[in-house]
Amino acid sequence: MFSAGLSPLVCAVFLLQLPVSCQQVPSNCVIKRDQEKCSEMMALDQSGEDSQFGCPWMWDNLTCWRPASVGDVVLVNCPELFSQFMSEDDDEVGKVSRNCTEFGWSETFPHYIDACFYEEGNNTHPQDMYYASVKALYTVGYSTSLVTLTTAMIILCRFRKLRCTRNFIHMNLFVSFILRAISVFIKDGVLYAEEDSEHCFVRTLECRAVVVFFHYCVLSNYLWLFIEGLYLFTLLVETFFPEKRYFYWYIVIGWGTPTLCVTVWAALRLRFDDIGCWDTNDDAAIWWVIKGPVLASIMINFVLFIGIIVILVQKLQSPDIGGNESSIYLRLARSTLLLIPLFGIHYTVFAFSPENVSKRERLVFELGLGSFQGFVVAVLYCFLNGEVQSEIKRKWRSWTVNRYFAADMKQRHPSLASSGANGGTQLSILSKSSSQIRMSSPQAETPVT
Repeated sequence: MFSAGLSPLVCAVFLLQLPVSCQQVPSNCVIKRDQEKCSEMMALDQSGEDSQFGCPWMWDNLTCWRPASVGDVVLVNCPELFSQFMSEDDDEVGKVSRNCTEFGWSETFPHYIDACFYEEGNNTHPQDMYYASVKALYTVGYSTSLVTLTTAMIILCRFRKLRCTRNFIHMNLFVSFILRAISVFIKDGVLYAEEDSEHCFVRTLECRAVVVFFHYCVLSNYLWLFIEGLYLFTLLVETFFPEKRYFYWYIVIGWGTPTLCVTVWAALRLRFDDIGCWDTNDDAAIWWVIKGPVLASIMINFVLFIGIIVILVQKLQSPDIGGNESSIYLRLARSTLLLIPLFGIHYTVFAFSPENVSKRERLVFELGLGSFQGFVVAVLYCFLNGEVQSEIKRKWRSWTVNRYFAADMKQRHPSLASSGANGGTQLSILSKSSSQIRMSSPQAETPVT
């Protein structure tokens, strides 16, 4: 009928798109919902058992067929499942039919694949390839981000001179990106490890814990993007800014708010919408507990972004700053491009658009840019940072000089090379002695004129 591996793959992709797009329903969950509706209609309608109907109620795993008399032709629209996979340019809804014969229901005509899904002349389902490509894209993106962010964290923790409030905020943002990438891999491994996984029927604690952890990591990532924007805006606006005092509030907002929101959401799901693995969001009111803070952070960050650009324009046009008009615009453009990944401004493109608008472009844009955002942030705010580069160069020069003098000392004093660990001690003693001799010499006390 259609690829069995498509269902968990589509579910994985749509769940990753959360929380910006929150009402997409995974395919196997759509089937289960339609089946439950069909069962309810069967239970309520007793006329289907009447002998005048040659063909009773029937659920064929995709469509619910009402009872019909012999000779009737029943025509229905394609199941809702296929609406997720059809192109937005397809205005006409496909239809399938069955004949009620004296031997029962006939086969569907045309076949579901031909009427609703399959493109003639192509043996490979384009939707299969599309969603597989999207999954491969975000897997590469999150893997790249995870490696670069981990390296950036090691660098910022390694050098003491880089330990300041600004870099502490960067480090928390890096951690939120790392947790988001890890949660994606855990979710894919637990929920969609098997191609024929029917997770809509799964109600295990492990499955729900993975979904809760995923939502926590995504929400904390959005809030730390908001904190980055708020911190930078405050630095530009306030002359005297008590960074350390505000930093504790940033910690509360960045890690405490997601904890509160996800806890409330999980409690509401457990009480009012305890269905499956909690990876679908049929109840929009409950979902706003998580979606609301995300959209609020995106909207506020966009306002802060506009405010910072205005401030930068005013500062660059100040007579105290040299340069011609072209150099000013170049600096402004460079600053703007640096702020976009830090603020997550690209999320505003589809954040407030209807859920069913530009599904394909939306997936590629949000998942593609979203998965590589951690990589871009790590490169811009760590590897290309002037302070970080200076510290790495200083450490490299110090290591090179020490290595050169150690090798030179061993050549001049072979006994040090054979002394093992004691050689390093003797080398340090000799270095200290030589420095003391230079300080006590008359030349050292004579000021340079």
